Amino acid sequence: MSALPASGREWHLVARPHGWPQPGDFALREAPVAEPAEGRILVRNLYFSVDPYMRGRMNDVKSYVPPFQLDHPMDGGAVGEVVASNADGFAVGDHVLHGLGWREYADVNAKHATKVDASLAPLSAYLGVLGMTGLTAYAGLFDVASFKEGDVVFVSGAAGAVGSQVGQMARLKGASRVIGSAGSAEKVKLLTEEYGFDAAFNYKDGPVAAQLKEAAPEGIDVYFDNVGGEHLEAAISSFNVHGRATICGMIAQYNSTEPTPAPRNLALVIGKRLRLQGMLVGDHAALQPQFVKEVAGWLASGELKYKETVVEGMENGVEAFLGMLRGENTGKMIVFLTR
Repeated sequence: MSALPASGREWHLVARPHGWPQPGDFALREAPVAEPAEGRILVRNLYFSVDPYMRGRMNDVKSYVPPFQLDHPMDGGAVGEVVASNADGFAVGDHVLHGLGWREYADVNAKHATKVDASLAPLSAYLGVLGMTGLTAYAGLFDVASFKEGDVVFVSGAAGAVGSQVGQMARLKGASRVIGSAGSAEKVKLLTEEYGFDAAFNYKDGPVAAQLKEAAPEGIDVYFDNVGGEHLEAAISSFNVHGRATICGMIAQYNSTEPTPAPRNLALVIGKRLRLQGMLVGDHAALQPQFVKEVAGWLASGELKYKETVVEGMENGVEAFLGMLRGENTGKMIVFLTR
């Protein structure tokens, strides 16, 4: 085994952002690398994930996941290669998925690492379509929103990592119509021409409610919400009776410094008997085997397509995160760590 490096770089949060994060809120620092203790493995990260939920963890507020600590490495999904092991079942050279991203070398409790197979799918896919992102789409559509064949489905943030999978999964399971919103003409084209959405619109082109009504003249049955704000209000207006919304994310207000107004038409929830349900992917771990089996099949057959936006270089990790918040990614935003 080759000697371990003396140190590796890691991204620290050094200030809590007010509104939009700034590059100065982060610092790239060197940290020592050592042999792992018993029950642990040392992983050289190859890819790490940047995700919208990480913005919330930069605030010092109590939430479903603890906030990032100042002057400590941030964390998140990562895939890497085991370079030293002091744990049964893990050997040098194994590829693993774990939760200590944002750093070049991760000292991981082996209980929190999962071996992944590079021959089944590219390693980066385990951070996206075959990982937390894909399971979020799968569980949110089929479990939380109780999707059924014939439903009309509307997805916001539809060209993103989760949204693009939701729309395709709905189509594969027999949706009568799938509609997506995105933030550019290129993304709209991608939704209809590559991902098989029946209709899509650019939310920057005009009021969302009017564009949704035109795209779904018969109304919608399921709304998968990645955006919140104006999109949620529009969905409530277009819902048919007994419509179901999965509230997965509200990226439109993650950087707001003032409380954002609620949808002005919430009274419609009563007469339409709507169900608006929040979701956290961690509640749906039991679906993992079924999800991997079904989605791996769709990937192998070419029925399910996915895109990644890969930013190269550890030093560009924060810029990748900020770019994702600005909507510059198509599909999953991933950082590839070059040596």
